[in-house]
Amino acid sequence: MATGRTKTQVVIVGAGLSGLSAAKLLNEHGVETIVLEARDRVGGRTHTIKGPGFGYVDVGGAYVGPTQNHMLKLVKELGIQMYKINTEGTSAVWRKGKKFTVDSEQVAVTNPVCLLDLQHLFRTLDRMGSEIPPEAPWKAPHAKEWDSLTMKDVFDKLVWTSSVRRFADMFIHINMTSEPHEVSALWALWYIKQCGGVKRIFSVDNGGQERKLVGGTQQISLRLAELLGNRVMLNSSVSKVTQTETGITVDTLSGDGFQGEYSIVAIPPPLQLRVSFSPSLPPVRNQMIQRMPMGSVIKTMMYYEKAYWQEKGLSGMGVIEDDDCPVEFTLDDTKPDGSYPAIIGFVAADKARKYTNYSEDERRDLICKGYAKAFGLKEMLHPTCYVEKNWLEEPYSGGCYTTALPPGVLTQFGRIVREPFGRIYFAGTETATQWSGYMEGAVAAGQRAAREILHAMGKIEKDQIWQDAPQSQEVPALPFVDSFYEAYSPSIPGLLSTIGLTAILGLAIGASFILYNK
Repeated sequence: MATGRTKTQVVIVGAGLSGLSAAKLLNEHGVETIVLEARDRVGGRTHTIKGPGFGYVDVGGAYVGPTQNHMLKLVKELGIQMYKINTEGTSAVWRKGKKFTVDSEQVAVTNPVCLLDLQHLFRTLDRMGSEIPPEAPWKAPHAKEWDSLTMKDVFDKLVWTSSVRRFADMFIHINMTSEPHEVSALWALWYIKQCGGVKRIFSVDNGGQERKLVGGTQQISLRLAELLGNRVMLNSSVSKVTQTETGITVDTLSGDGFQGEYSIVAIPPPLQLRVSFSPSLPPVRNQMIQRMPMGSVIKTMMYYEKAYWQEKGLSGMGVIEDDDCPVEFTLDDTKPDGSYPAIIGFVAADKARKYTNYSEDERRDLICKGYAKAFGLKEMLHPTCYVEKNWLEEPYSGGCYTTALPPGVLTQFGRIVREPFGRIYFAGTETATQWSGYMEGAVAAGQRAAREILHAMGKIEKDQIWQDAPQSQEVPALPFVDSFYEAYSPSIPGLLSTIGLTAILGLAIGASFILYNK
């Protein structure tokens, strides 16, 4: 081992939620750590900024909800307050040049035939997902078949109506920040499954977007960094990780060096290509991280003098199907005390890649025009403030929310995403088996990697590595109960088949009646 380096027991690369959660757990077990962060801030893909026109705002990861128990436990330990996202009122929809409203959180589909199509899609996605083990999706009975398909292929087969097809595409855009043709069907179905199913991942009430933190989510990382003190080092971009049979050394671009027994790498998989490993990463892992692109999203927050939409009985939730509006999906982002009325809008997938070439002012103006049409409020043309975060240009993330796997990757490479390499262990939300891609996945993965090292040190047993957090009492997970219609309504092919059979039976009965009475 080299000399002249700062010594510790575990060197952690990345001071996002995953790396800091790992450091916290290790320190609670008496293990010394150093956390190296390339940015000039902690938090990774959580970032809270402050300003006179908006108070504070999360331009990165923001939402927590039921079943996200590692995250909820951490929030409670740190004494951070939460509040529910507003869903009171109706949701705005702009489609084919017309605006209308639907009940809050009802999908933007009203035609009865289209509703049959939508319910069949939801049921089928959840049924397919039920076959997929969250911890090992490559073991699913149809893994190879589904991993050879894209979600576009699945939608082409399942969806019969144009309005449901547009909703299905948006579902992928907003949840996975990718296009349906870009992602493996197996990966997307696994992603939905490990978040609790279609309703849990997409809902606000009782779902993944139910709550936010008073003061913003980055305060979690800031408070964890406070607990760790000078063991968190900013502006420390790691250039090389070297390991021997007895330990590891980590070097930074600034010339600093660190020496430890183990390391945790808690940065997005594609960014691991920037780090030189000696010995080199296993060939298959090296191939894997070249096949895990980050999603594409720009988060936008538009502030107004008043919550004009609430005055009209609108919740702030909206779906905008308009090629000229960057935003597809909106939520109310007003502070819990009613201050700083705002609408948050997501520019995702192809639209993010298209509108990243526009100026910030151009994006703002186009979004305002879209809001004015969708919400039917000319006042929304005149915001008091606009804040955005273009994650495509973030050098130490490469995109958001998470990696989006193309066909063939999960079955061939998925089993090694969490596999240690000698004394190097891997964290980050991409390595989680529940709520991967979310803050919950980041916290759980960091804790799992920390326990792997505690086991390697002989401090815990192997069966203690994987641990579920207790169910949150403050944020209970209520079951989603399907209505009779949701559970048993026919698909469109089923309906057509029934109609066809009924017509044939009618003709047969009629013919029999005629013959009998002839």
